[in-house]
Amino acid sequence: MLKEYLNSFGLLSDKEIDLFTELGIQKQLNKGDYFIQEGETCKSVAFVISGLLRSFYFSNKEEDITYCITFPNHFMTAYSSFITQQPTNENIEAITTVDLLLFPQEKIQELEQNHPNWTKFLKVIAEQQYIELEKRIFQLQKNDALYRYTELIQKQPEYIQEVPLKYLASYLGITQRHLSRLRKEISF
Repeated sequence: MLKEYLNSFGLLSDKEIDLFTELGIQKQLNKGDYFIQEGETCKSVAFVISGLLRSFYFSNKEEDITYCITFPNHFMTAYSSFITQQPTNENIEAITTVDLLLFPQEKIQELEQNHPNWTKFLKVIAEQQYIELEKRIFQLQKNDALYRYTELIQKQPEYIQEVPLKYLASYLGITQRHLSRLRKEISF
């Protein structure tokens, strides 16, 4: 799974991919376990093999706001904290049992220093994350909830049923009641 994902970018040799995958540390999170909590400093990047994670923060009203859901076959981290090595403002929690491969920051830095293709790869990943963030902002500001919900269903149909309604509603920027109405409009 990870090798196919890395290969899809066309930037890394088989040797570089093998070297990276050997660095991965397997970890399992149970539902409700945290990858990281607010106030901690992020020291690794994870590749999600299976399961679902949500990234959230607490508003000034102490509301729990889900702003990202990470699906299998994606990298995940508390990116700002990982880069700056400052405590994070976010929480990343397992929605289901999650199998991860963890890659410590120092090992990624070693790869980057010793293999120029890793610098290119990390740049592409950072650019993709920026584009996804920009799309998310535009989608929340430009499109209605029905559009956002149907797009999510189209992109992740096999996993969407595993996300609790309260997290899904928060991610979509709507109430659970509104989400229930949308779900009735759309047949699965």
